[in-house]
Amino acid sequence: MPSTNPLAWVHGSDAPEKPLLELGFMALTDCAPLVVAATQGFAQAYGLSLNLRRQSSWAGLRDKLLNGELDAAHSLYGLIYALQLGIGGSSATDMAVLMGLNQNGQAINLSAALQHQGVTSPEALQRFVHQSRTKLTFAQTFPSGTHAMWLYYWLASQGIHPLHDVDSVVVPPVQMLAHLRAGRIDGFCVGEPWSASALEQRQGFTLATSQSIWPDHPEKVLGCTRAFAEQYPNTARALVMAVLAASRFIEQSTENRRSTAQLLSAAAYLNAPLSNIEPRLLGQYQDGLGNQWQDPCALRLHDAGRANLPYLSDGMWFMTQFRRWGLLRDDPDYLAVARQVQQLALYRDAATAVGVACAATDMRSSQLIDGSRWDGSDPCGYARSFPLHALAETPAAFAHP
Repeated sequence: MPSTNPLAWVHGSDAPEKPLLELGFMALTDCAPLVVAATQGFAQAYGLSLNLRRQSSWAGLRDKLLNGELDAAHSLYGLIYALQLGIGGSSATDMAVLMGLNQNGQAINLSAALQHQGVTSPEALQRFVHQSRTKLTFAQTFPSGTHAMWLYYWLASQGIHPLHDVDSVVVPPVQMLAHLRAGRIDGFCVGEPWSASALEQRQGFTLATSQSIWPDHPEKVLGCTRAFAEQYPNTARALVMAVLAASRFIEQSTENRRSTAQLLSAAAYLNAPLSNIEPRLLGQYQDGLGNQWQDPCALRLHDAGRANLPYLSDGMWFMTQFRRWGLLRDDPDYLAVARQVQQLALYRDAATAVGVACAATDMRSSQLIDGSRWDGSDPCGYARSFPLHALAETPAAFAHP
C-alpha cells in the first residue's frame, strides 16, 4: 500500500476490526507519538479513533491493561515482561510489544541537599554511600520498569549495590518532585519532563542520563495483551502504522518537535511548562551544575525506524536484569519468551506499509557504561556476569512496590 493512500486499507478486508480504541499513557514526554497520532489526524487516516486516557501510576495502567479498560498503552518495557512472566503479584498473562516508542531520554537526579554537600559526581556519591551512617533513598517508577533497571545498573556500575547499600522506593513520575522537595527521597530515576522540571525548580541536579548508561537503549513500548493483538490483528497493525507515521512526523523537522512540545504541555497531557519539555526534546541538556551540551543520543522517537523495531534482544535484556536482581528465581527461556512477546511480523508488515525501513536482524549489539557488551547471544551467562547482583536472593523481597 502506498503511504500516500492510507484509506485504501480502511475500505477493504484489512479494515480495523475495532475502530475505537482506549489508549493509556503516562504524563511523560515519550508519550508524544500516541498524542500526535490521536490528535493530528494520523489515526483517522488508518481508520482509527484513539481515546487517550492519562494514568496516574504505572501500576494503575497495568491493571487497566489486564482488565480490558485499556486496549493498548504507552508502557514500560519491563512492565510488559513482568506481566508475561508473572512478576510482581499478577498472574502470568500473555503480552505483546507491538513496537518501540522511543530510545533514550530518561535521567537520574540527586537532591539539592546532596548537591550542597558536594555529592555532585559518581565518585563522591560512592564515597558518601559507603561512609555515611544513614542510607540514601532513591525512587524509581515501577519495580520491574525501565527506571528501576537504569537506576540499579548505574548504581552497580559505580560500585553501589542498589538493593543493599541504598533504599529503593516506587514513586509515580508526576510525584517525584513533591517527594524530593519534602526530603522523602535523595534522588530518582524518571522520564522527562520531570528531570528537567527538578532543575528548573532548583531541586537538585542531573547526575546521569539513561543514554550515558546505554546509548540508544530501549525504553517505552506500545504494549497490549496478546489476546488483543490476536483478536484484532488489523486494528493492531493499523495502530502501529498510525503511531509510526506520527513518530516520523515529529522528527521530520525542528519545527515539528517544537510544535509537539507545545502540544504535550497542555493540561490534558503533561500539564507542564513548555520550558521543561522542549529543550530536552531538542537534545539540549544542562545538568544544574553549570554544564550544557547537545546530547548526541537524546530522546529518539523514530530515528528512521531504528527506535521503533522491537528487537528480540531488547526484550531479552530486561529479563536478564530481572534474573540479576532476584525478580526471577530461575532463568526463563529468554529467546522463546521474547519471540512470543515481540510482535516482529506484525511490526514489519506495518512498517513496510508506511514506508519505514526495517533492519533484517532481530538482534542488535550494544556496549553499556560498565564496558559489558549485550547482543542477546548468551543471556544466561550475561545475567551471571556482574560482580554486583542479587542472584542468591529470594525474589519475593523485590517483587512488590
